[in-house]
Amino acid sequence: MTDQRQVCTFALDSFLFGVEVEDVQEVIKNQPMTHVPMAPKEVCGLVNLRGQIMSVIDLRCRLELPKPDPDQTPILVIVKPGSQAVGLLVDRVEDVIYVDDQDRGMLPGTLQGIGRDLIRAAYKLPDRLMLLLDAAQVVDIETVTTDSGAVRW
Repeated sequence: MTDQRQVCTFALDSFLFGVEVEDVQEVIKNQPMTHVPMAPKEVCGLVNLRGQIMSVIDLRCRLELPKPDPDQTPILVIVKPGSQAVGLLVDRVEDVIYVDDQDRGMLPGTLQGIGRDLIRAAYKLPDRLMLLLDAAQVVDIETVTTDSGAVRW
């Protein structure tokens, strides 16, 4: 018997990524954001979602992918891998799928940079490759040191 995972998939550039459904709180249209001075470059701002203030991470920036088409309207995938919810800015949400561990493969050798540390596994789907992100690692932005001290995101 094989183990299955339920995964929420989304597109960034020409890639298909996913996070485990248990880490996803909800998917919403992009919300108005408040810029945060001196925030890490991956943090695009803060949003107020029904009274809950949360950071929004530009996943393209986090994975070192090129900037999107300016006419493109991004989507927020709200993840909560721990106690704090965080928004992930993605190009579009695809589907919720089941993946079998028997379809799990090695990470592509061409995958370089921070993305390699943030991706837990690669799954071979019938028509393409899906890269499973480690939601806890993705939202763990490094501590930024400022003149007034360290800020933890």
